[in-house]
Amino acid sequence: MNTGSDRPGEVAGAPDGAKTEADADGGRDRRGLGSRAPEFIRSRRVLHVSWQVGVFVVGLAVVVTGVVLLPLPGPGWVVIFGGMAIWATEFVWAQLVLRWTKRKVTEAAQRALDPKVRRRNIVLTVIGLVIIGVLVGVYLWKFGFVMPWSIKNQ
Repeated sequence: MNTGSDRPGEVAGAPDGAKTEADADGGRDRRGLGSRAPEFIRSRRVLHVSWQVGVFVVGLAVVVTGVVLLPLPGPGWVVIFGGMAIWATEFVWAQLVLRWTKRKVTEAAQRALDPKVRRRNIVLTVIGLVIIGVLVGVYLWKFGFVMPWSIKNQ
């Protein structure tokens, strides 16, 4: 549940002066895995389990709302990741999922900024727009400016 260390980034059970998680990670300041609950809550087992149940229920409500918003207009994925972030305050598995997701999003952003990929995307967009323009032109030439539901069979 928690790493057993009160100091962020310190590896649990490591002797003083040992490498911390932040050192092993290239100097980036990262908190260790585990519960982010206040110490007075973590020190009491029943209170901590109650806290975890509450965090789970709130996170679940947010994730379910995000799933409902996926087919509807709304920020479904953002809400789902918000629920995962709520879970990550208490559960190691959610922290690992969020770290993996952040890494993949960063990699995708770097790939999207690659000049070859950008050029390919621009070419595909232009081709798509030309095809749409041709289809609209054929429609207007054949039917004029008439809405599709008003076209009579000829």
